Amino acid sequence: MSKIFLLTASLSGFLAVAIGAFGAHALKARLDEHALNIYQTGVEYQFYHTLAIFGVALLSYWYPQSTVLRISGSLFIVGMILFSGSLYMLSFTGTRWWGVITPLGGFALLIGWIALLLAAWRMP
Repeated sequence: MSKIFLLTASLSGFLAVAIGAFGAHALKARLDEHALNIYQTGVEYQFYHTLAIFGVALLSYWYPQSTVLRISGSLFIVGMILFSGSLYMLSFTGTRWWGVITPLGGFALLIGWIALLLAAWRMP
């Protein structure tokens, strides 16, 4: 599982840089300030949770038997896709329906952090 988390963190980091650069250069003239701020929030949270997934990858290498670490990393991935992805879609389309998904992603991210806390608590 450590390899899957490391591959995911690598891909997500690449995408976060590319998406961030795209927003900074190509979208500045196309999106209003409000939509650009929403987009930027998605990029920031993607970066933060890319680093979290990277940390889970390292910990999973040292503690491969930890189910809670696997749950934490999986929740970070799902949460990041739902949270950041919905913000990207909201900023592009302006369709408020995408904003309904954002809290679900945020909830998954929060539970991922609680799972990481529990995994740390259980470590020797």
